[in-house]
Parts: sequence; C-alpha cells; structure tokens
Amino acid sequence: MKAQCSNCNTIQDIPKEYAGRNIKCLSCKTCFIAQRFVPPPPVPITAPLPEPGSVIMLVLVVLLVSYQSWAGTKGGCKLSGGAMEIRKEQFGKTKDGQTADIYTLTNENGVQMKLTNYGGIVTSLIVPDRKGQMADIVLGYDNLADYIKDSPYFGAIVGRYGNRIAKGRFTLNNVEYKLATNNGNNHLHGGIKGFDKVIWPAQPVRQNDAVGLKLTYLSKDGEEGYPGNLISTVTYLLTNNNELKIDYIAVTDKDTVVNLTHHSYFNLAGQGTCDILGHELMLDADRFTPVDEGLIPAGELKGVKGTPMDFTKSTAIGIRINQDNEQLKYGKGYDHNWVLNSSDGSPAPAARVYEPTSGRVMEVYTTQPGIQFYTGNFLDGSNVGKGGKVYKHRYGFCLETQHFPDSPNHPAFPTTILKQGKTYKHTTIYKFSTK
Repeated sequence: MKAQCSNCNTIQDIPKEYAGRNIKCLSCKTCFIAQRFVPPPPVPITAPLPEPGSVIMLVLVVLLVSYQSWAGTKGGCKLSGGAMEIRKEQFGKTKDGQTADIYTLTNENGVQMKLTNYGGIVTSLIVPDRKGQMADIVLGYDNLADYIKDSPYFGAIVGRYGNRIAKGRFTLNNVEYKLATNNGNNHLHGGIKGFDKVIWPAQPVRQNDAVGLKLTYLSKDGEEGYPGNLISTVTYLLTNNNELKIDYIAVTDKDTVVNLTHHSYFNLAGQGTCDILGHELMLDADRFTPVDEGLIPAGELKGVKGTPMDFTKSTAIGIRINQDNEQLKYGKGYDHNWVLNSSDGSPAPAARVYEPTSGRVMEVYTTQPGIQFYTGNFLDGSNVGKGGKVYKHRYGFCLETQHFPDSPNHPAFPTTILKQGKTYKHTTIYKFSTK
C-alpha cells in the first residue's frame, strides 16, 4: 500500500501489515503513523481566496494548524535509534468542556519535558545533576484541575502582554485602549483570561536533533481589551544539547501591542525541595528599570553598580535580598526587569544560574531586550504541587525574557507595537548542564 509522510508529505510504498503503526519515513527519517494514502479529489474554486490580511485568512490559518495537529503520537514516536520520543495523552477538560492534552518529550540523553496545550504550560522538566541523578526542576501540578483552580502562571505562555501595563491603559494611533485590570489597578500578564488560560491547537515537531510542539492561538480583536486579531505561534523544542528552545511568532490584522514570554518557576535543586536563595545568578545587564510601589517602571534606566541589583558577577540570590533597599521593598524581593547588554537581534547570553549542591547549571540566551527576574516572593505554602510538595516562600525563581514592563506608555523603551503586515519574532533558549 501507499502511505504519505505527515512531516515531508513524501508518498512511499509500505507493507500492508504496517498500517496504523509508527514507521520511519525513508525520505526525511522522521516517524509518522502509516495510513493508506488516498489522493484527494479536485476542489473547484467557486469564490476568490480571502486577502492575506483579512480576519477570514487568520481563522483559516488557525483551522489549518488545528487540522494538521498529529493525533497519532500517543504511544510515542522513537527517533535516532529509539532514543527521542513524543507521547500524547489526555490531561483533562476545561470548565467549558474542551479537552487538554499533555505531551511527553524525551531527547537522546534522557532529558524529559512534559507540556500541555492548555496555556502552553511546561508541567515538568527532568534533567541530570553532576552525578547523573535526574530531578524535576520546575514547579507545577500533577493535574489540569489545579492549574485551572489556582496557578501563579506556573510554566505558562504569557500574553498578549507579559508583565504590567499601568492602570490597564495605553494609547495607539490616537486611540486609548482600556484593558482588564487584574493586579490592583494595573493589567498583568494579558488580563483575566490571558494566553495561559486557553487551549492552543498543537502540532508535534520532529527534527534530526530535537523533538517539540508547535502551538498556535488566535486572540480575537477586543479580547481582554486589545486591538486586532492576533495569531501567535509558540514552538517548544527539546534538543539533544539539553536545551529548551522557545520560538515566538505573531502576526496581526490591526496595529496592536505584543510581549510574549515564558513563566516557568525553576528550582535547580529539584522542585519542592528547598528555597532558591543559595542559587548563584549572573545577569548580563548593567542597568535595570526601577519601579514604583505598583511595580510600574518610572521610565528610568538605572545602573546596577553598587546596588543589590548588581548580578554582573555570579552572586548568591539570597545574599542581599533582604537588604534595606527601596526597590527590594517594593518587590518584596527581586521582581524587576533588567536591561540586557546585547541588542544585536541574535540569541545572546542573558543569564546563568548555578546550584551548588546538585551542580546543575542553567544558561539563558535570548533575542529580547530585557529579562524579568522574580524570586517567588508571593509563594506562601498555599500551593501544593507535584507529588504533594508544598511550595513555600521563594521556592522557585523565574527568568522571563521580554520587552520592558509598561512599554506602551514609555516611548523611550524598545517598542512593543506590532504593525499590521509585520511579524513579531523572538527566540529564547534555556540550556542545561552541570559542573
């Protein structure tokens, strides 16, 4: 019988008894579910195609991605001699009855990541320590219900605008837009129902040196107050270099603002084991954006030298966190944006974290101009996570690559405006090793 590869579309002859199995494509060497190829009938064109910028085209793109989503990954597709794998299972249902799936990705080194198409959440990331012992290094829950009930953005895609917008307002093209306010008087992480609380149609990705998941979401014009129909595509890749690579792409049919980021809470000693104050952090940033009591930037780019914000050399997170410093008081610890030194548009070093007891190292590279360093200041033991672990004060840290908070209201900051016809595109890499 003839079967068509779902990755490269090559049609090839296979034995009939292989129907329904995971097989390797003779052309691109990736795996696919073998199904009998039936040539599609010709489709008469009775109406003109929609214009590229129209809402109809946006909807068609989302439907196409959803249609191409590979439902046959359950049970796994093993690549590269049986080492790399993608598995798909049901994770639960949302309050409105939508099914959320969870995908398990494994690279050839045994590093394993789990993520769900609900909010694009990384629920688990298992990496080795210096002795080869594996541990889960991200905070999260064992089930979908807990993510829906009470999650401080554990592991999620954040959007349409990550971080804060003052008073939930900004002006674009002489029009003032009023957003949902969900953080006191301010707008935080996309509003009441941001990108972390929606189902993203998913499509597994298989490459020679990586496995991953491509997620796509259509945010409709007016959602949470934002203008424009925005299509966002976020691709997670787990590489054989033990990297979590995240590619962000977005297009809109109307001028809007966009600031997408990833919100994992990391603990390199292992999730739920201890606080993160002994981790040693280096940030490639000579400046940061000071904030007011509402954690809104004043507009100044201030030097870090001589302040507790100076992480230009590797420093234990906890050594200055409780100093008598106005900025630390406002954030109840670190919850600030650092201005990265590199700005050439390629993934450049942004941060490095070392955990001495395990020897685990995490390096962050990004194309973004800023990074939000947050030390889990609002964790208080009320979140009971995976395996019944209690997440106490400062049991996790976040390194969220981003444009600056409240940029729509600060013209001097790097712009977050996405024009119709233009493409938003950024990459962030979290690389894991030991020493």
